[in-house]
Amino acid sequence: MTGNDSAGTPGISRRTLLGGAAVGALGAATTGPAAAGPGQVPRIWDEFTRDPVRHPQIPFVGRSGYGGGATRLPRPPVVADVRDFGAVADGRTDCAPAINRALAAAGEAGGGTVTVPAGTFRIDGLIRLGHSHVVLRGAGSGRTTLYATKNLTELIGPYGSRYGGDKSSWSWAGGLIWLAPQARWDSLTEAIRARQWPFEGWTGNRRDEWRTLTAVAPARRGDRTVTVTDPAGLRPGALVLLRLADDAGHTLLRHMAGDGPGPAAYLWDDKSKLLSYVPYEWPVRVIRVHGHRVTLERPLPLDVRPEWDPRLTTHVLELTGAGVEGLTLEAVETVQRPHLLDLGHNGVVLQCAYDCWVDDVTVRHTDNGFGLVAASACTLRRTRVAGRGSHHPYFCREGSHDNLVEDFTIEERTTPAPASTQLHGINVEGLSSYNVWSRGDMRTGTFDSHRGLPFAGVRTDITVTNDGRHGGDASAGPLFGARFTHWNIRVTNGRAGLVKIDGLAPCSATVGINEVREFDQIDVPDFDGDLNSRLELYGTSDVVRPRNLYEAQRAHTKGAGR
Repeated sequence: MTGNDSAGTPGISRRTLLGGAAVGALGAATTGPAAAGPGQVPRIWDEFTRDPVRHPQIPFVGRSGYGGGATRLPRPPVVADVRDFGAVADGRTDCAPAINRALAAAGEAGGGTVTVPAGTFRIDGLIRLGHSHVVLRGAGSGRTTLYATKNLTELIGPYGSRYGGDKSSWSWAGGLIWLAPQARWDSLTEAIRARQWPFEGWTGNRRDEWRTLTAVAPARRGDRTVTVTDPAGLRPGALVLLRLADDAGHTLLRHMAGDGPGPAAYLWDDKSKLLSYVPYEWPVRVIRVHGHRVTLERPLPLDVRPEWDPRLTTHVLELTGAGVEGLTLEAVETVQRPHLLDLGHNGVVLQCAYDCWVDDVTVRHTDNGFGLVAASACTLRRTRVAGRGSHHPYFCREGSHDNLVEDFTIEERTTPAPASTQLHGINVEGLSSYNVWSRGDMRTGTFDSHRGLPFAGVRTDITVTNDGRHGGDASAGPLFGARFTHWNIRVTNGRAGLVKIDGLAPCSATVGINEVREFDQIDVPDFDGDLNSRLELYGTSDVVRPRNLYEAQRAHTKGAGR
Protein backbone atom coordinates (compact mmCIF):
# COMPACT_ATOMS: atom_id res chain seq x y z
CA MET A 1 0.00 0.00 0.00
CA THR A 2 2.90 2.36 0.72
CA GLY A 3 5.51 3.13 -1.90
CA ASN A 4 9.27 3.09 -1.33
CA ASP A 5 10.64 5.55 1.19
CA SER A 6 13.51 7.87 0.28
CA ALA A 7 16.16 5.60 1.74
CA GLY A 8 15.24 2.88 -0.71
CA THR A 9 13.42 0.72 1.82
CA PRO A 10 10.99 -1.63 0.03
CA GLY A 11 7.29 -0.78 0.32
CA ILE A 12 5.92 -1.53 3.78
CA SER A 13 2.22 -1.76 4.47
CA ARG A 14 0.82 0.68 7.00
CA ARG A 15 -0.63 -2.13 9.08
CA THR A 16 2.72 -3.91 9.22
CA LEU A 17 4.67 -0.75 10.03
CA LEU A 18 2.40 0.04 12.94
CA GLY A 19 2.46 -3.52 14.18
CA GLY A 20 5.19 -3.83 16.80
CA ALA A 21 8.54 -5.20 15.66
CA ALA A 22 8.71 -3.19 12.46
CA VAL A 23 7.99 -0.05 14.43
CA GLY A 24 10.84 -0.74 16.82
CA ALA A 25 13.30 -1.55 14.04
CA LEU A 26 12.53 1.56 12.03
CA GLY A 27 12.48 3.75 15.13
CA ALA A 28 15.91 2.46 16.18
CA ALA A 29 17.33 3.45 12.81
CA THR A 30 16.32 7.09 13.22
CA THR A 31 16.78 7.76 16.93
CA GLY A 32 19.78 7.56 19.26
CA PRO A 33 22.93 9.71 18.81
CA ALA A 34 21.85 11.09 15.42
CA ALA A 35 18.52 12.23 16.83
CA ALA A 36 20.27 14.12 19.63
CA GLY A 37 22.40 16.11 17.15
CA PRO A 38 21.60 19.22 15.15
CA GLY A 39 18.95 17.46 13.09
CA GLN A 40 18.51 15.37 9.96
CA VAL A 41 17.69 16.50 6.45
CA PRO A 42 15.49 13.94 4.67
CA ARG A 43 16.17 13.09 1.05
CA ILE A 44 12.71 14.28 0.07
CA TRP A 45 13.65 17.85 1.02
CA ASP A 46 16.65 17.80 -1.32
CA GLU A 47 14.39 16.48 -4.07
CA PHE A 48 11.85 19.20 -3.42
CA THR A 49 14.36 22.04 -3.70
CA ARG A 50 15.30 20.90 -7.22
CA ASP A 51 11.72 21.38 -8.51
CA PRO A 52 9.57 22.97 -5.80
CA VAL A 53 6.40 23.63 -7.77
CA ARG A 54 6.05 20.16 -9.28
CA HIS A 55 7.21 17.72 -6.61
CA PRO A 56 5.00 14.61 -6.68
CA GLN A 57 4.39 14.40 -2.90
CA ILE A 58 5.09 17.83 -1.35
CA PRO A 59 2.90 20.76 -2.45
CA PHE A 60 4.40 24.18 -3.09
CA VAL A 61 2.86 26.43 -0.40
CA GLY A 62 5.56 29.09 -0.14
CA ARG A 63 3.10 31.74 -1.32
CA SER A 64 0.15 30.71 0.87
CA GLY A 65 -1.37 33.34 3.13
CA TYR A 66 -2.00 37.06 2.92
CA GLY A 67 0.04 38.93 0.31
CA GLY A 68 1.59 35.83 -1.22
CA GLY A 69 3.12 34.83 2.11
CA ALA A 70 3.91 38.30 3.47
CA THR A 71 5.35 38.27 7.00
CA ARG A 72 3.92 41.73 7.86
CA LEU A 73 0.24 42.56 7.91
CA PRO A 74 -1.03 46.05 6.94
CA ARG A 75 -1.60 48.76 9.56
CA PRO A 76 -4.29 51.06 8.12
CA PRO A 77 -4.67 54.42 9.87
CA VAL A 78 -7.23 54.70 12.68
CA VAL A 79 -10.42 56.36 11.43
CA ALA A 80 -12.91 55.60 14.23
CA ASP A 81 -13.29 54.56 17.85
CA VAL A 82 -16.38 52.50 18.70
CA ARG A 83 -17.04 54.71 21.75
CA ASP A 84 -17.71 57.63 19.41
CA PHE A 85 -20.62 55.60 17.99
CA GLY A 86 -22.14 54.70 21.37
CA ALA A 87 -20.23 51.63 22.57
CA VAL A 88 -19.83 51.41 26.36
CA ALA A 89 -17.91 48.77 28.29
CA ASP A 90 -20.47 48.53 31.09
CA GLY A 91 -21.71 44.95 30.60
CA ARG A 92 -25.31 46.14 30.07
CA THR A 93 -25.33 48.11 26.81
CA ASP A 94 -25.70 46.19 23.55
CA CYS A 95 -22.66 47.50 21.67
CA ALA A 96 -23.13 45.53 18.43
CA PRO A 97 -25.06 48.37 16.69
CA ALA A 98 -22.39 50.90 17.64
CA ILE A 99 -19.53 48.69 16.48
CA ASN A 100 -21.28 47.95 13.20
CA ARG A 101 -21.99 51.65 12.63
CA ALA A 102 -18.31 52.41 13.14
CA LEU A 103 -17.29 49.66 10.71
CA ALA A 104 -19.81 50.85 8.11
CA ALA A 105 -18.57 54.43 8.43
CA ALA A 106 -14.99 53.29 7.91
CA GLY A 107 -16.04 51.35 4.83
CA GLU A 108 -17.93 54.27 3.36
CA ALA A 109 -14.85 56.44 3.92
CA GLY A 110 -12.74 54.03 1.87
CA GLY A 111 -11.23 52.00 4.70
CA GLY A 112 -9.18 52.32 7.85
CA THR A 113 -8.95 50.92 11.37
CA VAL A 114 -11.80 50.93 13.90
CA THR A 115 -10.50 50.63 17.45
CA VAL A 116 -12.12 48.96 20.46
CA PRO A 117 -10.44 49.92 23.75
CA ALA A 118 -9.72 47.64 26.66
CA GLY A 119 -12.76 46.37 28.52
CA THR A 120 -15.70 44.02 28.04
CA PHE A 121 -18.32 45.08 25.50
CA ARG A 122 -21.61 43.22 25.40
CA ILE A 123 -22.93 42.39 21.93
CA ASP A 124 -26.47 41.10 21.40
CA GLY A 125 -25.97 40.90 17.62
CA LEU A 126 -23.26 39.73 15.27
CA ILE A 127 -20.39 41.94 14.08
CA ARG A 128 -20.19 42.50 10.33
CA LEU A 129 -17.10 43.43 8.33
CA GLY A 130 -18.51 43.89 4.84
CA HIS A 131 -16.24 46.55 3.31
CA SER A 132 -12.74 46.04 1.98
CA HIS A 133 -9.73 47.66 3.69
CA VAL A 134 -11.49 47.94 7.06
CA VAL A 135 -9.83 46.54 10.19
CA LEU A 136 -11.43 45.99 13.62
CA ARG A 137 -8.70 46.29 16.24
CA GLY A 138 -8.94 45.73 19.97
CA ALA A 139 -6.30 46.52 22.57
CA GLY A 140 -5.11 42.90 22.64
CA SER A 141 -6.77 39.52 23.10
CA GLY A 142 -6.10 39.71 26.84
CA ARG A 143 -7.55 43.22 27.20
CA THR A 144 -10.56 43.65 24.86
CA THR A 145 -13.50 41.25 25.04
CA LEU A 146 -16.70 41.14 23.00
CA TYR A 147 -19.24 39.20 25.05
CA ALA A 148 -21.81 37.62 22.73
CA THR A 149 -25.18 36.82 24.30
CA LYS A 150 -27.01 35.28 21.31
CA ASN A 151 -26.45 32.65 18.64
CA LEU A 152 -26.92 32.75 14.86
CA THR A 153 -30.20 30.82 15.01
CA GLU A 154 -31.64 33.59 17.17
CA LEU A 155 -30.10 36.38 15.09
CA ILE A 156 -30.73 35.11 11.54
CA GLY A 157 -32.89 32.01 11.81
CA PRO A 158 -32.58 28.22 11.45
CA TYR A 159 -30.17 27.18 8.70
CA GLY A 160 -30.84 23.76 7.20
CA SER A 161 -28.51 21.77 5.00
CA ARG A 162 -28.76 21.96 1.22
CA TYR A 163 -28.11 18.20 1.26
CA GLY A 164 -31.28 17.49 3.25
CA GLY A 165 -31.90 15.99 6.68
CA ASP A 166 -32.36 17.78 9.98
CA LYS A 167 -28.80 19.05 10.34
CA SER A 168 -28.04 22.66 11.20
CA SER A 169 -25.64 24.39 8.80
CA TRP A 170 -24.63 26.63 11.70
CA SER A 171 -22.60 23.55 12.66
CA TRP A 172 -20.11 24.49 9.92
CA ALA A 173 -20.98 27.98 8.68
CA GLY A 174 -21.28 31.57 9.87
CA GLY A 175 -19.66 33.52 12.67
CA LEU A 176 -20.57 36.04 15.34
CA ILE A 177 -17.75 38.04 13.76
CA TRP A 178 -18.37 37.55 10.06
CA LEU A 179 -16.08 38.90 7.34
CA ALA A 180 -17.81 38.77 3.95
CA PRO A 181 -18.61 41.25 1.18
CA GLN A 182 -21.78 43.12 2.06
CA ALA A 183 -23.71 42.06 -1.06
CA ARG A 184 -22.71 38.43 -0.63
CA TRP A 185 -23.70 38.41 3.04
CA ASP A 186 -27.04 40.01 2.22
CA SER A 187 -27.81 37.37 -0.42
CA LEU A 188 -26.78 34.52 1.89
CA THR A 189 -28.87 35.66 4.85
CA GLU A 190 -31.88 36.47 2.66
CA ALA A 191 -31.77 32.92 1.28
CA ILE A 192 -31.45 31.45 4.78
CA ARG A 193 -34.43 33.42 6.05
CA ALA A 194 -36.40 32.24 3.01
CA ARG A 195 -35.30 28.64 3.75
CA GLN A 196 -33.67 28.37 0.32
CA TRP A 197 -30.45 26.82 1.56
CA PRO A 198 -27.69 28.40 -0.57
CA PHE A 199 -24.33 27.46 -1.99
CA GLU A 200 -21.81 29.55 -0.08
CA GLY A 201 -19.00 30.09 -2.56
CA TRP A 202 -17.55 32.55 -5.03
CA THR A 203 -20.31 32.29 -7.66
CA GLY A 204 -23.51 32.94 -5.75
CA ASN A 205 -26.29 31.08 -4.00
CA ARG A 206 -27.03 29.01 -7.11
CA ARG A 207 -23.45 29.06 -8.47
CA ASP A 208 -24.52 30.91 -11.61
CA GLU A 209 -23.36 34.48 -10.87
CA TRP A 210 -20.36 34.42 -13.19
CA ARG A 211 -19.43 34.99 -16.79
CA THR A 212 -16.49 33.85 -18.88
CA LEU A 213 -13.59 36.25 -19.36
CA THR A 214 -11.49 34.00 -21.56
CA ALA A 215 -10.57 30.41 -22.32
CA VAL A 216 -7.17 29.15 -21.17
CA ALA A 217 -4.73 27.07 -23.20
CA PRO A 218 -3.22 23.84 -21.77
CA ALA A 219 -0.63 24.36 -19.03
CA ARG A 220 1.18 22.41 -16.31
CA ARG A 221 0.78 22.46 -12.55
CA GLY A 222 3.31 24.98 -11.27
CA ASP A 223 3.18 27.34 -14.25
CA ARG A 224 2.61 30.99 -13.36
CA THR A 225 2.16 32.25 -16.91
CA VAL A 226 -0.70 30.97 -19.05
CA THR A 227 -1.88 31.67 -22.58
CA VAL A 228 -5.45 32.93 -22.99
CA THR A 229 -7.73 33.30 -25.99
CA ASP A 230 -8.97 36.83 -25.26
CA PRO A 231 -7.05 39.07 -22.83
CA ALA A 232 -9.37 42.08 -23.29
CA GLY A 233 -11.20 41.52 -19.99
CA LEU A 234 -8.06 41.07 -17.90
CA ARG A 235 -6.01 43.71 -16.10
CA PRO A 236 -3.13 43.61 -13.61
CA GLY A 237 -4.33 43.52 -10.01
CA ALA A 238 -7.74 42.04 -10.82
CA LEU A 239 -8.97 38.91 -9.07
CA VAL A 240 -10.26 36.17 -11.38
CA LEU A 241 -11.43 32.60 -10.96
CA LEU A 242 -9.72 29.72 -12.72
CA ARG A 243 -12.61 27.36 -13.40
CA LEU A 244 -12.06 23.67 -14.20
CA ALA A 245 -15.05 21.41 -14.94
CA ASP A 246 -14.89 17.62 -14.81
CA ASP A 247 -15.56 15.21 -17.68
CA ALA A 248 -17.61 12.02 -17.83
CA GLY A 249 -14.61 9.91 -16.82
CA HIS A 250 -13.92 12.13 -13.78
CA THR A 251 -10.36 12.69 -14.93
CA LEU A 252 -10.23 16.01 -13.04
CA LEU A 253 -11.04 14.31 -9.72
CA ARG A 254 -8.56 11.57 -10.54
CA HIS A 255 -5.92 14.23 -11.22
CA MET A 256 -6.63 15.87 -7.85
CA ALA A 257 -6.05 12.44 -6.31
CA GLY A 258 -2.69 12.02 -8.05
CA ASP A 259 -3.86 9.99 -11.05
CA GLY A 260 -2.56 6.42 -10.94
CA PRO A 261 -4.39 3.08 -10.64
CA GLY A 262 -6.11 3.75 -7.29
CA PRO A 263 -7.97 6.89 -8.39
CA ALA A 264 -8.64 5.30 -11.79
CA ALA A 265 -10.41 2.36 -10.15
CA TYR A 266 -12.28 4.45 -7.58
CA LEU A 267 -16.07 4.74 -7.94
CA TRP A 268 -16.74 8.45 -8.36
CA ASP A 269 -20.26 8.43 -9.83
CA ASP A 270 -22.11 7.75 -6.57
CA LYS A 271 -20.31 10.51 -4.59
CA SER A 272 -23.14 13.01 -4.97
CA LYS A 273 -21.90 15.48 -2.36
CA LEU A 274 -18.40 15.50 -3.83
CA LEU A 275 -19.74 16.01 -7.35
CA SER A 276 -21.71 19.04 -6.12
CA TYR A 277 -18.38 20.75 -5.32
CA VAL A 278 -17.25 20.62 -8.96
CA PRO A 279 -16.29 22.73 -10.94
CA TYR A 280 -13.09 23.53 -9.11
CA GLU A 281 -12.83 27.30 -8.65
CA TRP A 282 -9.49 28.87 -7.74
CA PRO A 283 -9.25 32.64 -7.10
CA VAL A 284 -6.01 34.32 -8.14
CA ARG A 285 -4.79 37.83 -8.93
CA VAL A 286 -3.52 38.76 -12.37
CA ILE A 287 -0.01 40.24 -12.15
CA ARG A 288 0.79 40.99 -15.80
CA VAL A 289 -0.91 40.89 -19.19
CA HIS A 290 1.40 40.82 -22.20
CA GLY A 291 -0.44 40.04 -25.39
CA HIS A 292 -2.11 36.70 -24.85
CA ARG A 293 0.31 35.76 -22.04
CA VAL A 294 -1.01 36.30 -18.50
CA THR A 295 1.11 36.01 -15.35
CA LEU A 296 -0.65 34.96 -12.14
CA GLU A 297 0.18 35.71 -8.50
CA ARG A 298 0.53 32.03 -7.62
CA PRO A 299 1.55 28.90 -9.54
CA LEU A 300 -1.23 26.82 -11.07
CA PRO A 301 -2.58 24.32 -8.51
CA LEU A 302 -3.34 21.66 -11.13
CA ASP A 303 -2.69 20.87 -14.76
CA VAL A 304 -4.93 22.73 -17.18
CA ARG A 305 -6.30 20.35 -19.81
CA PRO A 306 -8.75 20.96 -22.68
CA GLU A 307 -11.14 18.24 -21.49
CA TRP A 308 -11.85 20.31 -18.35
CA ASP A 309 -13.07 23.37 -20.28
CA PRO A 310 -10.53 25.67 -18.56
CA ARG A 311 -11.47 29.33 -18.38
CA LEU A 312 -10.96 32.47 -16.34
CA THR A 313 -14.26 33.87 -15.05
CA THR A 314 -15.81 36.60 -12.96
CA HIS A 315 -17.19 36.02 -9.46
CA VAL A 316 -19.07 37.83 -6.71
CA LEU A 317 -17.24 40.93 -5.51
CA GLU A 318 -14.58 39.87 -3.01
CA LEU A 319 -13.72 41.26 0.42
CA THR A 320 -10.05 42.22 0.48
CA GLY A 321 -7.65 43.96 2.85
CA ALA A 322 -9.94 43.48 5.86
CA GLY A 323 -8.95 42.11 9.25
CA VAL A 324 -9.77 41.51 12.91
CA GLU A 325 -7.06 41.99 15.53
CA GLY A 326 -6.38 42.05 19.24
CA LEU A 327 -9.56 40.87 20.93
CA THR A 328 -11.40 37.98 22.53
CA LEU A 329 -14.84 36.91 21.37
CA GLU A 330 -16.54 35.15 24.28
CA ALA A 331 -19.91 33.51 23.77
CA VAL A 332 -22.30 33.04 26.66
CA GLU A 333 -21.42 29.63 28.06
CA THR A 334 -23.99 26.98 27.15
CA VAL A 335 -23.97 23.20 27.10
CA GLN A 336 -22.58 21.94 23.79
CA ARG A 337 -25.40 20.73 21.54
CA PRO A 338 -25.63 17.25 19.97
CA HIS A 339 -23.52 16.64 16.88
CA LEU A 340 -24.62 18.66 13.81
CA LEU A 341 -27.33 20.51 15.73
CA ASP A 342 -25.29 23.59 16.68
CA LEU A 343 -27.26 26.80 17.14
CA GLY A 344 -24.38 29.01 16.00
CA HIS A 345 -22.44 30.30 18.97
CA ASN A 346 -19.64 30.55 16.40
CA GLY A 347 -16.41 32.53 16.37
CA VAL A 348 -14.77 34.33 13.44
CA VAL A 349 -15.52 33.39 9.83
CA LEU A 350 -14.02 34.69 6.59
CA GLN A 351 -16.17 34.13 3.50
CA CYS A 352 -15.56 35.15 -0.12
CA ALA A 353 -12.49 36.90 1.28
CA TYR A 354 -9.09 37.28 -0.40
CA ASP A 355 -6.00 38.79 1.22
CA CYS A 356 -7.70 39.22 4.61
CA TRP A 357 -6.46 38.30 8.07
CA VAL A 358 -7.12 37.57 11.75
CA ASP A 359 -4.35 38.31 14.27
CA ASP A 360 -4.17 37.90 18.06
CA VAL A 361 -7.77 36.76 18.48
CA THR A 362 -9.17 34.26 21.01
CA VAL A 363 -12.62 32.69 20.86
CA ARG A 364 -14.12 31.16 24.00
CA HIS A 365 -17.15 28.91 24.62
CA THR A 366 -17.97 28.74 20.90
CA ASP A 367 -19.64 25.93 18.95
CA ASN A 368 -17.16 26.48 16.14
CA GLY A 369 -13.98 28.51 16.36
CA PHE A 370 -12.42 29.98 13.21
CA GLY A 371 -13.77 29.34 9.72
CA LEU A 372 -12.61 29.76 6.14
CA VAL A 373 -15.55 29.39 3.74
CA ALA A 374 -14.73 30.01 0.07
CA ALA A 375 -11.86 32.13 1.42
CA SER A 376 -8.42 32.28 -0.17
CA ALA A 377 -5.01 33.84 0.43
CA CYS A 378 -5.91 34.73 4.03
CA THR A 379 -3.75 34.53 7.16
CA LEU A 380 -4.90 33.54 10.65
CA ARG A 381 -2.08 34.34 13.07
CA ARG A 382 -1.88 33.97 16.87
CA THR A 383 -5.40 32.59 17.20
CA ARG A 384 -6.70 30.54 20.11
CA VAL A 385 -9.77 28.38 20.79
CA ALA A 386 -10.61 28.11 24.49
CA GLY A 387 -13.43 27.35 26.90
CA ARG A 388 -16.05 24.64 27.13
CA GLY A 389 -15.09 22.86 23.89
CA SER A 390 -15.88 23.26 20.20
CA HIS A 391 -17.33 21.10 17.47
CA HIS A 392 -14.90 22.48 14.83
CA PRO A 393 -12.09 24.50 16.39
CA TYR A 394 -10.97 25.36 12.83
CA PHE A 395 -12.80 24.62 9.59
CA CYS A 396 -11.68 25.18 6.00
CA ARG A 397 -14.30 24.35 3.39
CA GLU A 398 -16.30 25.23 0.27
CA GLY A 399 -13.24 25.55 -1.96
CA SER A 400 -10.87 27.56 0.27
CA HIS A 401 -7.32 27.78 -1.06
CA ASP A 402 -3.84 29.14 -0.28
CA ASN A 403 -4.60 30.07 3.34
CA LEU A 404 -2.15 30.13 6.26
CA VAL A 405 -3.00 29.34 9.89
CA GLU A 406 0.08 29.88 12.05
CA ASP A 407 0.87 30.13 15.77
CA PHE A 408 -2.47 28.64 16.71
CA THR A 409 -3.64 27.00 19.94
CA ILE A 410 -6.53 24.70 20.78
CA GLU A 411 -6.79 24.55 24.56
CA GLU A 412 -8.09 21.67 26.63
CA ARG A 413 -11.81 22.05 27.20
CA THR A 414 -12.88 23.42 30.55
CA THR A 415 -15.94 21.16 30.92
CA PRO A 416 -16.41 17.49 29.97
CA ALA A 417 -17.83 16.81 26.51
CA PRO A 418 -21.48 15.67 26.50
CA ALA A 419 -21.84 12.14 25.15
CA SER A 420 -23.79 13.19 22.05
CA THR A 421 -21.18 15.68 20.80
CA GLN A 422 -18.15 15.27 18.57
CA LEU A 423 -14.77 17.02 18.43
CA HIS A 424 -12.87 17.41 15.17
CA GLY A 425 -9.82 19.69 15.00
CA ILE A 426 -8.11 21.48 12.11
CA ASN A 427 -10.61 20.51 9.45
CA VAL A 428 -10.27 20.78 5.67
CA GLU A 429 -12.74 19.62 3.02
CA GLY A 430 -14.61 20.45 -0.17
CA LEU A 431 -11.81 20.52 -2.82
CA SER A 432 -9.86 22.99 -0.66
CA SER A 433 -6.18 23.11 -1.62
CA TYR A 434 -2.75 24.53 -0.73
CA ASN A 435 -3.73 25.41 2.85
CA VAL A 436 -1.13 25.45 5.65
CA TRP A 437 -1.30 24.92 9.42
CA SER A 438 2.03 25.91 11.00
CA ARG A 439 3.42 26.13 14.53
CA GLY A 440 0.43 24.76 16.40
CA ASP A 441 -0.28 23.68 19.97
CA MET A 442 -3.25 21.32 19.81
CA ARG A 443 -4.06 20.10 23.30
CA THR A 444 -7.11 18.37 21.89
CA GLY A 445 -8.49 17.55 18.42
CA THR A 446 -7.08 15.89 15.32
CA PHE A 447 -5.80 16.64 11.81
CA ASP A 448 -9.30 16.40 10.45
CA SER A 449 -10.55 15.80 6.96
CA HIS A 450 -14.29 15.86 6.30
CA ARG A 451 -13.73 14.16 2.96
CA GLY A 452 -14.60 16.16 -0.15
CA LEU A 453 -11.14 15.44 -1.63
CA PRO A 454 -9.04 18.22 -0.10
CA PHE A 455 -5.57 18.14 -1.62
CA ALA A 456 -2.11 19.71 -1.45
CA GLY A 457 -2.26 20.68 2.24
CA VAL A 458 0.56 21.07 4.77
CA ARG A 459 0.56 20.62 8.54
CA THR A 460 3.96 21.40 10.01
CA ASP A 461 5.70 21.98 13.35
CA ILE A 462 2.69 21.04 15.47
CA THR A 463 2.31 19.33 18.84
CA VAL A 464 -0.99 17.46 19.08
CA THR A 465 -2.83 15.38 21.65
CA ASN A 466 -4.61 13.41 18.97
CA ASP A 467 -8.01 12.70 20.55
CA GLY A 468 -10.45 14.07 17.95
CA ARG A 469 -12.34 12.25 15.20
CA HIS A 470 -12.67 12.96 11.52
CA GLY A 471 -16.06 13.55 9.93
CA GLY A 472 -17.54 13.54 6.47
CA ASP A 473 -20.46 11.91 4.74
CA ALA A 474 -19.60 8.88 2.58
CA SER A 475 -21.09 10.67 -0.43
CA ALA A 476 -18.40 13.36 -0.02
CA GLY A 477 -15.72 11.04 -1.39
CA PRO A 478 -12.09 10.54 -0.35
CA LEU A 479 -10.50 11.84 2.83
CA PHE A 480 -7.46 13.13 0.94
CA GLY A 481 -6.32 13.96 -2.54
CA ALA A 482 -2.70 14.13 -3.63
CA ARG A 483 0.24 16.00 -2.09
CA PHE A 484 -0.74 16.22 1.55
CA THR A 485 2.32 16.62 3.80
CA HIS A 486 2.64 16.21 7.57
CA TRP A 487 6.10 17.46 8.58
CA ASN A 488 7.59 17.57 12.09
CA ILE A 489 4.56 16.48 14.09
CA ARG A 490 4.81 15.62 17.78
CA VAL A 491 1.95 13.34 18.90
CA THR A 492 1.70 13.32 22.68
CA ASN A 493 -0.67 10.35 23.08
CA GLY A 494 0.74 7.98 20.44
CA ARG A 495 -2.36 7.86 18.23
CA ALA A 496 -1.82 7.55 14.48
CA GLY A 497 -5.27 8.58 13.26
CA LEU A 498 -5.14 11.09 10.37
CA VAL A 499 -1.61 12.17 11.35
CA LYS A 500 0.46 9.30 9.94
CA ILE A 501 -1.00 9.27 6.43
CA ASP A 502 1.46 7.29 4.30
CA GLY A 503 -1.03 4.43 4.03
CA LEU A 504 -4.03 6.69 3.58
CA ALA A 505 -3.30 9.70 1.36
CA PRO A 506 -2.09 9.27 -2.23
CA CYS A 507 1.16 10.92 -3.29
CA SER A 508 1.65 12.16 0.27
CA ALA A 509 4.60 12.70 2.61
CA THR A 510 4.77 11.95 6.34
CA VAL A 511 8.11 13.23 7.60
CA GLY A 512 9.49 13.46 11.12
CA ILE A 513 6.83 12.13 13.51
CA ASN A 514 7.27 10.02 16.62
CA GLU A 515 6.04 6.42 16.94
CA VAL A 516 2.26 6.11 16.83
CA ARG A 517 -0.30 3.33 16.67
CA GLU A 518 -3.88 2.95 15.55
CA PHE A 519 -6.68 3.08 18.11
CA ASP A 520 -10.09 4.71 18.52
CA GLN A 521 -11.31 5.70 15.03
CA ILE A 522 -9.36 3.56 12.54
CA ASP A 523 -8.50 5.12 9.18
CA VAL A 524 -9.63 3.21 6.10
CA PRO A 525 -7.84 4.00 2.81
CA ASP A 526 -10.04 5.15 -0.06
CA PHE A 527 -7.72 3.98 -2.83
CA ASP A 528 -6.29 0.53 -3.56
CA GLY A 529 -2.78 -0.29 -4.74
CA ASP A 530 0.48 1.60 -4.36
CA LEU A 531 -0.29 5.08 -3.07
CA ASN A 532 3.13 6.46 -4.11
CA SER A 533 3.44 7.96 -0.63
CA ARG A 534 6.60 8.70 1.35
CA LEU A 535 7.53 8.07 4.98
CA GLU A 536 10.80 9.47 6.37
CA LEU A 537 12.29 9.95 9.83
CA TYR A 538 9.50 7.98 11.40
CA GLY A 539 10.00 7.33 15.10
CA THR A 540 11.81 10.63 15.71
CA SER A 541 10.74 13.78 17.47
CA ASP A 542 11.71 17.26 16.28
CA VAL A 543 14.90 16.15 14.51
CA VAL A 544 13.85 16.81 10.92
CA ARG A 545 15.47 19.79 9.23
CA PRO A 546 14.14 22.10 8.10
CA ARG A 547 11.94 22.07 11.19
CA ASN A 548 9.09 24.04 9.59
CA LEU A 549 8.23 23.12 6.00
CA TYR A 550 6.24 26.27 5.24
CA GLU A 551 8.89 28.67 6.50
CA ALA A 552 11.59 26.77 4.62
CA GLN A 553 9.59 26.90 1.40
CA ARG A 554 9.00 30.64 1.81
CA ALA A 555 12.71 31.25 2.41
CA HIS A 556 13.68 29.02 -0.52
CA THR A 557 11.21 30.81 -2.79
CA LYS A 558 12.56 34.22 -1.78
CA GLY A 559 16.15 33.10 -2.26
CA ALA A 560 15.40 31.66 -5.68
CA GLY A 561 13.53 34.81 -6.76
CA ARG A 562 10.31 32.91 -7.53
